[in-house]
Amino acid sequence: MDVIDLTGDDKDDLQRAIALSLEESNRAFRETGITDEEQAISRVLEASIAENKASLKKTHPEVWNDSPNPYDRKRQDNCPVGLKNVGNTCWFSAVIQSLFNLLEFRRLVLNYNPPASAQDLPRNQKEHRNLPFMRELRHLFALLVGSKRKYVDPSKAVDILKDAFKSNGSQQQDVSEFTHKLLDWLEDAFQMKAEEERDGEKPKNPMLELFYGRFLAVGVLEGKKFENTEMFGQYPLQVNGFKDLHECLEAAMIEGEIESLHSENSGKSGQEHWFTELPPVLTFELSRFEFNQALGRPEKIHNKLEFPQVLYLDRYMHKNREITRIKREEIKRLKEYLTVLQQRLERYLSYGSGPKRFPLVDVLQYALEFASSKPVCTSPVDDIDASSPPSGSIPSQTLPSTAEQQQGTPSELPSTSPTPRSFIHKPFTQSRIPPDLPMHPAPRHITEEELSVLEGCLHRWRTEVENDTRDLQESISRIHRTIELMYSDKSMKQVPYRLHAVLVHEGQANAGHYWAYIFDHHQEKWMKYNDISVTKSTWEELERDSFGGYRNASAYCLMYINDKEQFLIKEDFHKETGQKLVGMETLPTDLRDFVKEDNQKFEKELEEWDLQLAQKAHQEKILVSQKMREPAPSVITAQAEEPEYLDQPSRSDLAKYLKEETMQAITRASSEHEDKNPETVLQLIMMTPNMQGIIMAIGKSRSVYDRCGPEAGFFKAIKLEYARLVKLAQEDTPPETDYRLHHAVVYFIQNQSPKKIIERTLLEQFGNRNLGFDERCRNIMKIAQAKLEMIKPEEVNMEEYERWHQDYRNFRDTTMYLVIGLEHFQKKSYVEAILYLICAYQNNKELLSKGPYRGHDEELISHYRRECLLKLNEHAAELFESGDDQEVNNGLIIMNEFIVPCLPLLLVDEMEEKDIIAVEDMRNRWCSYLGQEMEPNLQEKLTDFLPKLLDCSTEIKGFNELPKLPSYSTHELCERFARIMLSLSRTPADGR
Repeated sequence: MDVIDLTGDDKDDLQRAIALSLEESNRAFRETGITDEEQAISRVLEASIAENKASLKKTHPEVWNDSPNPYDRKRQDNCPVGLKNVGNTCWFSAVIQSLFNLLEFRRLVLNYNPPASAQDLPRNQKEHRNLPFMRELRHLFALLVGSKRKYVDPSKAVDILKDAFKSNGSQQQDVSEFTHKLLDWLEDAFQMKAEEERDGEKPKNPMLELFYGRFLAVGVLEGKKFENTEMFGQYPLQVNGFKDLHECLEAAMIEGEIESLHSENSGKSGQEHWFTELPPVLTFELSRFEFNQALGRPEKIHNKLEFPQVLYLDRYMHKNREITRIKREEIKRLKEYLTVLQQRLERYLSYGSGPKRFPLVDVLQYALEFASSKPVCTSPVDDIDASSPPSGSIPSQTLPSTAEQQQGTPSELPSTSPTPRSFIHKPFTQSRIPPDLPMHPAPRHITEEELSVLEGCLHRWRTEVENDTRDLQESISRIHRTIELMYSDKSMKQVPYRLHAVLVHEGQANAGHYWAYIFDHHQEKWMKYNDISVTKSTWEELERDSFGGYRNASAYCLMYINDKEQFLIKEDFHKETGQKLVGMETLPTDLRDFVKEDNQKFEKELEEWDLQLAQKAHQEKILVSQKMREPAPSVITAQAEEPEYLDQPSRSDLAKYLKEETMQAITRASSEHEDKNPETVLQLIMMTPNMQGIIMAIGKSRSVYDRCGPEAGFFKAIKLEYARLVKLAQEDTPPETDYRLHHAVVYFIQNQSPKKIIERTLLEQFGNRNLGFDERCRNIMKIAQAKLEMIKPEEVNMEEYERWHQDYRNFRDTTMYLVIGLEHFQKKSYVEAILYLICAYQNNKELLSKGPYRGHDEELISHYRRECLLKLNEHAAELFESGDDQEVNNGLIIMNEFIVPCLPLLLVDEMEEKDIIAVEDMRNRWCSYLGQEMEPNLQEKLTDFLPKLLDCSTEIKGFNELPKLPSYSTHELCERFARIMLSLSRTPADGR
């Protein structure tokens, strides 16, 4: 091999070296589809990824746990099936779902039969790997078609992929590498089948026909022209420096000096690419990673890059090369002219030579206003005097001038002045400011003739500048429109490709999360596939997450399909009847049996779950019936089966609350129950608000009871109590007073429960065995119990009754979760607070889904949940920054056990913008470390942790242990709630 000396001044040697380098690059690109520069960057990226993945190998990947309730995992109607993340495998889900939703590809996979020669024993390592993978891929696709599960487990297929990567001496690859490998494997698998089935003809590989196209490389090397036809799969595009997909394609189709392609004598080198055959499925790989030489690591490019829903590729086709070249030259000329016009416009819009510049039209307007201003001169003293109050002030004409003040003495001043001289503001009178100072800038000396000429010129110049600016802007707009419409004629819109899928990456170069937006061509709507979560989406959401320039998310792969090739998305129809096949009908017999078997397993899970619930309910029913057969307890002993809010506290509670009651309550109760002994009065005071209200109602109905008997007294008492509760339910109370916590009936009234539910609840309260204070109470209690027994089963739906009371118990528990969480938050015990606030928010959200008055203020709980997470995140980041091993570990424990599991809860509702911003703030806090120097052990831990933090899935992950509520009474609940809400009202809202 000849050695070229580049140390001298010989330009020919330098030119030859460049040409040889370009030739090597061309050869490498023709062989691999990747340039030398990309290969070099790829090698460094692979080394960096391998280093990061090596650290990941040392820890166990996070695997999502399934909900124990199988109904949470049940597929709803015909909603698409998701894929479970089995440990940092979101890349697998994004690619597989995009391919699965290509109906032609789905048919090829589902109907694939392994070659007969490979049934017994694979002949080589390739078959040993590809055939098992195809088997698992068929099973996976079949489950995605007909499973009754909300999501399915892809572990078997993923494990085969991972084993293959490990066998190559490296760890899990990035998603682009995975896609390349996947298509290679599929190509090999179908090639084996094609070779077995060929009948003397060259075998056709459906993977090649579906995903691979050809382009013609036309170039010049040292003045010599060449042409090469190459095959391509995923087409790589550079992103940096371009604003849209067409600009990326234009740059990718041209290398070197374009002019040299049309010159026989040029020594320069360059080449053009022209598509000769486009695949039905065209995939663009967007290069959003580059290697930072200074920092020695890869970085992600977050620049915005727009792409259309329909992409016309006529301008890149070889058959249109001549017209495209003409249009390119025209566009080049227009852009050069556009640059000149934009520079001229900039001089009009930013005039001046200093650091501050202004539009020229404004400068002329300011000059015109200055020239037209009339000088208005006045003395500062006159200003003061003119503004002085008329009474008790000195007229301006009697005040001495400054000169007189200097010449005269105080004794020479008029003695008749009613106001002392000190009234005048001396700092003004002694500052020696010229008395004829203008009030605003204005010409001192200008004649009417000069002003007339100047105003005429300025008016004319301003009009000329306005016209010139408008003409330039219109010219620039026309050129932009001309460029945009350059390829809009019908002849250049014959090769339409429609966007099928967008694969999105959020995060940084060495950590992040993947998901996909896929277009449902039959329902004409976008769907978001995020691991197990499959939701409806919009083009606006896709733009936000995919174009880049907004947060850390952007598209890294675009999948377009030929809009004229309808077989790609054509559904299956029965050959004889012509009816459309759906679901399991589209599966071959073996896969149909496989899916049926899996569905039977899942149905068995549902049956076992139902059986467990039925057994539990039966046991509870037996327990309740046993307790009802037990003899009535003593007056003070509470019934075990009755909720606390329907009962009276025990004697130990009486002593606890005694000190907290007021003399006013004692006096009031004593006056209404003069015939009671002191202990009975104190018991009355200490009982729950429900019991207090009932006793008060019985006391007020005493006259009716005495005149008309116990039953009339009962009806009077229950009517009084109901009227009192209705009034409480209608009161407009401050946040710290919530009568729903005091009385179940208030909760029921506000939420419009059925009248029968309220009536039975009141009867149960009046029939409470703890009402045995005296003969009158006991008689009314017995009447209420008799009324309860008279209620027929069909009159009150007991299941509905229990649901309402269960909701009320949930409301009280939610309140206690909230109270404890806010108490910890105010003490800055954020670790203790967060789980209580999470439980409060989730339970409250479920309550509010049934009605607006079922729970508490959602915005308030959301605010403190968000603030608690932000403070925890900041604390964990500070621990990480300390560098101390123990502190770093503590910080990561906080993140892994509290922050990461909570993020899906904030992301699940994308309408909550404040929550989404908070998540981005937390992620950005940790992503900022990627650009900093740190110890290798910290870098290793950060690399292990970041993928979990950047996981955008809305899959709700479980906590290690949820907090348990302590036992509490109604009195304690109401008191603590009032206290915490009062403290919040004295605290700034912080943006709530």
